[in-house]
Amino acid sequence: MSAIVQAIGLGKQVSSGGSKLTILHEVSFSASEGESVAIVGASGSGKSTLLGLLAGLDVPSSGTVMLGGQDIFLLDEDGRARLRAELAGFVFQSFQLMPALSALENVMLPLELKGVKDAKSRAMESLVAVGLADRSHHLPRHLSGGEQQRVALARAFVVQPKILFADEPTGNLDADTASQVIDLMFELNSLKGATLLLVTHDEVLARRCGRQFCLSGGKVVQG
Repeated sequence: MSAIVQAIGLGKQVSSGGSKLTILHEVSFSASEGESVAIVGASGSGKSTLLGLLAGLDVPSSGTVMLGGQDIFLLDEDGRARLRAELAGFVFQSFQLMPALSALENVMLPLELKGVKDAKSRAMESLVAVGLADRSHHLPRHLSGGEQQRVALARAFVVQPKILFADEPTGNLDADTASQVIDLMFELNSLKGATLLLVTHDEVLARRCGRQFCLSGGKVVQG
């Protein structure tokens, strides 16, 4: 299968106390369509920074990323945003739901931003898929953590992404709820065929992926 995402010599440096701190150093790897890949490593190893670069949410100091065959850093910020809207879905540890919007409205939002006419019916179908049809009109503050993350999954998959970026998706959940969310994420992945790129400390989640690689000191040490 062809690579849907490819990191080529990615490096990231930031200024710290008058000197340069290297967060990532010459990271290269690729993920194919439909593949599931876990990015693991100790806290501070550069995992979340790498995910942000792969999604074009941050700009590297060196190297580049090919996303869907497009060099994303040849695009300006607006161009990268359009490409993300076309190709990607996101799930974060902190859920990132809009607090003033209902579960249904949160799932509708990315569709409305794309001008999809049947946004409400598609969003409702996505909530049904994650078992939250009866919670569709609840605000996030009236949902449990597990329910909020299921809304986030519904929102991520409703746009039928080719790639799902997930940053510690079970980090704020208890073990039982995390297990349910993991099962649901892989079930949706199987049905939709999206590539999964996951940053996680969760060994159970990492082992569910088809491949995993480890970052240490900003470098790939295994994979």
